[in-house]
Amino acid sequence: MKTGLEHGVSLRVEGCAKTYADGTRALEPTTLDVASGETLVLLGPSGCGKTTLLRIIAGLETPDSGGRVLFDGKDLTSSPIERRNVGMVFQSYALFPNMTVAENIAYGLKIRGVAKPERAARVAELVQLTNISGLEDRRIDQLSGGQRQRVALARAVAIRPSVLLLDEPLTALDAALRERLRSELNRLLRTLGITAIYVTHDQAEAMELGDKVVVMRKGAIAQVGSPRDIYFKPADRFVAEFIGAANIIEAPIEDGRLMLAGGRQPVNGSEDLTTAVAMVRPETIRIVRSDGAALNGVVESVRFSGDRQRIVVRDVSDKPLVVDTANTIEVAVGERIGLAIAPEAIRFLPPDRR
Repeated sequence: MKTGLEHGVSLRVEGCAKTYADGTRALEPTTLDVASGETLVLLGPSGCGKTTLLRIIAGLETPDSGGRVLFDGKDLTSSPIERRNVGMVFQSYALFPNMTVAENIAYGLKIRGVAKPERAARVAELVQLTNISGLEDRRIDQLSGGQRQRVALARAVAIRPSVLLLDEPLTALDAALRERLRSELNRLLRTLGITAIYVTHDQAEAMELGDKVVVMRKGAIAQVGSPRDIYFKPADRFVAEFIGAANIIEAPIEDGRLMLAGGRQPVNGSEDLTTAVAMVRPETIRIVRSDGAALNGVVESVRFSGDRQRIVVRDVSDKPLVVDTANTIEVAVGERIGLAIAPEAIRFLPPDRR
């Protein structure tokens, strides 16, 4: 669907670091490329540097000497935020309470001198795109949290920004509304074809929204990749455990098999290894009959959650294994069961550097 609002630009962050006056190193030298129209998600725990990087892109922070920020190849490192044409959406919304919904959306256009008929046309288009039709004349204090977030999004994209920057915009909402708005935001970004940088600590948001995900840790990039690669091919133990649930198995290898307390598990690509740190996602483990199974263990707990269930199995590895399986499988605590893991579902990780 074409809207007439498509305006994504390419973005390059080149060697950008940030050290504050007190010596605090908030960001290590960082280089990133974002394609035109791409949504890049900065994901990581609090204090990992993701918001600092976002603020450098926005022009709210200046990188250390040598760092550069380029929009479509143009160096804007020294340009203030008002000259970068960026749209920003914050967790706090930052809407004007003395203005109506329509006035909030049109505000950036008005101060840029856009004629009134064009302002009205863009507002009309955006209230439809963000599903807030009929609310144009309401005050901000008459809106729900979800409605306010939609207004903030509409205001940010009304100016046709070069890059849209979103700093944990859904965090203040309840879980159900957050999930619904996440889907709507994904649709809006795809419809607009806008270049977007999205900061979050929520893995589900990153997986759904990101064309590319940047996992950050202690001011540095731990891994960059597609959501699928980040999930199934984590670069190290930190990424594996931060993105979803992960079973981390540490065990010796003999003749192409992990030597575990509960059996011998075949693996691929172990020719040069004598010991391994391996990752297995819970949903890749199947429950089978214990007779003849490669692995055996005892059910420690069962947590039924409607559409699926999570089963913890002990005596298989050095730590209990977590298994996510269909809700139709019935097992009881204390029961001995068999487990089947395809060799290709096992990912070797480098030694833990934490």
